[in-house]
Amino acid sequence: MAQLVEHSLLLFLVFLSPFVASAGITELNSSSPLFGIEFPPFNTAVADTGCDGMLVAAEEAREEQTQPASASPSPSLKLRMTHRAAADMAAGRTRKDSFLDSAQKDAVRIETMHRRASTRAPGAYPPRRALSERLVATVESGVAVGSGEYLMDVFVGTPPRRFQMIMDTGSDLNWLQCAPCLDCFDQIGPVFDPTASSSYRNLTCGDQRCGLVAAPEAPRACQRPGEDPCPYYYWYGDQSNTTGDLALESFTVNLTAPGASRRVDGVVFGCGHRNRGLFHGAAGLLGLGRGPLSFASQLRAVYGHTFSYCLVDHGSDVASKVVFGEEDALLLAHPLLNYTAFASPADTFYYVQIKDVLVGGEPLNISSDTWAVSKDGSGGTIIDSGTTLSYFAEPAYKVIRQAFVDRMSRSYPLIRDFPLLDPCYNVSGVERPEVPELSLVFADGAVWDFPAENYFIRLDDSIMCLAVLGTPRSGMSIIGNFQQQNFHVVYDLRKNRLGFAQRRCAEM
Repeated sequence: MAQLVEHSLLLFLVFLSPFVASAGITELNSSSPLFGIEFPPFNTAVADTGCDGMLVAAEEAREEQTQPASASPSPSLKLRMTHRAAADMAAGRTRKDSFLDSAQKDAVRIETMHRRASTRAPGAYPPRRALSERLVATVESGVAVGSGEYLMDVFVGTPPRRFQMIMDTGSDLNWLQCAPCLDCFDQIGPVFDPTASSSYRNLTCGDQRCGLVAAPEAPRACQRPGEDPCPYYYWYGDQSNTTGDLALESFTVNLTAPGASRRVDGVVFGCGHRNRGLFHGAAGLLGLGRGPLSFASQLRAVYGHTFSYCLVDHGSDVASKVVFGEEDALLLAHPLLNYTAFASPADTFYYVQIKDVLVGGEPLNISSDTWAVSKDGSGGTIIDSGTTLSYFAEPAYKVIRQAFVDRMSRSYPLIRDFPLLDPCYNVSGVERPEVPELSLVFADGAVWDFPAENYFIRLDDSIMCLAVLGTPRSGMSIIGNFQQQNFHVVYDLRKNRLGFAQRRCAEM
């Protein structure tokens, strides 16, 4: 527990100082800008356009007959996404408190991912054909309300009400804290009240979709399949879980067309009456994993097969956007846009296949077995928006750590026995310390080059540390959201690939 607290204290310091990258050697700099991206303007109004939007087979069949295969989707769906900093400061929480929670959640989350990966979930539904709309959301830093996660604005129910939900590509279930809230964590704003929405209805225990979630430890017998509700239990770790009734509800989403919105009926979500864990401030969680119950999977008939996001700096009070729909022209024209194929298995998590790690432009001697997925489902590498820092399997981490130690300038004294993070350096009086470059090389040849601010932490004026940690030999490696900051990250499920390009996410 002492180590976990030390981990948390250091994570809190992660976001105190921005950096910038230069060619060959990466420099730390608190003032230089990053590359930018533009998104369509966010429509803050929520208006029901009258378009039904139900995800039904008949609608998909009509689209198959009337829309050419090459037709491009029209306006995108948009949701507001923020990091938690602004809300937390308003609530009186300190950054220290926020990152104590964040570190605890990271540790529990990783343990949970290891267990979930070794017990594969049922395969996802086959991809649906896109209709004619693209959807867009905004994203904000979530540090301020309790963790290093990112929050999306979602409008739920009839009439639609706004809720801030954690964006999580590492889980599938969408859920909100619901009244009556029998055992709930603190959140900003009121919990969702099913009785106040005319479009809410429970999913019955006899519904086929009820079989996609785990029942509570003592499930009730399904005596009336067409009437009794479907209870669920979904866990993220020893301290994080949600229990309630699986239900259907209308989600109102903004489109890229000015002033346009669309109501999507019959979205499956968890109405959580008992919720515990490190979700402080958020109203619930929006799953963007590959499973059939995730928000990304359920709305695929509306927006197609691609979604993307661009994460603002941790601690930023500026919102950026997540886009559900085909890539925009600005991104496709980006000279540094790169793609790598998703690796199997393809259940909840988005796996990628690392081949090499470059430090200072040189490949490291890391066994290929380190990156492999074991027969029991453990290992491999995933990209995850819900984990804060990046974690590499212990054998790889040791080699990466030593590579930085060997290549760092001797003008920066190594700080011995610094808690948790390693290596750390004394950079007192140095405005722009130079650090070796870090790149990931994937099995298909794609290369992800990271700026220094995505893998080094300037803790204060004198201390700078490597911002990656190790996981057990059997554990999976994770590219966390800190390493994804200021990159436009694209999940292309039609072509089964991940795209990435450096952008200025706050300038949107």
